[in-house]
Amino acid sequence: MILLFSLAVGLLAGAGVYLMLRARTFDLILGLSLLAHAVNLFIVLMGRIRTAAPPIIDPQKAPTLAQYADPLPQALVLTAIVIGFAMTALIIVIAMAAHRKTNSDHVDGGGDRDEDSA
Repeated sequence: MILLFSLAVGLLAGAGVYLMLRARTFDLILGLSLLAHAVNLFIVLMGRIRTAAPPIIDPQKAPTLAQYADPLPQALVLTAIVIGFAMTALIIVIAMAAHRKTNSDHVDGGGDRDEDSA
């Protein structure tokens, strides 16, 4: 199970970086979103996935880490999801304004450089 999640993190991060290196704004936005999902999944994995384990310490049980789920990674990921959504919305608005101004979705505002040199 951990191997599957690790492969998913690697695949999401690799696809996100690949898309971020492209010269189109939509690809950049999609790459940032994929990279954010990879980081969120990585943080949850670092918190040791535990099912049916309470996050609050019970006085009747021994206070060891094996008995409880760690709520901190879950809280961090929840916060990161909200911040990622706001960041994505802001980048989309900026990209739409840039597209309206330049009539291109190229990152530096220009058209395809291959067509200009030909």
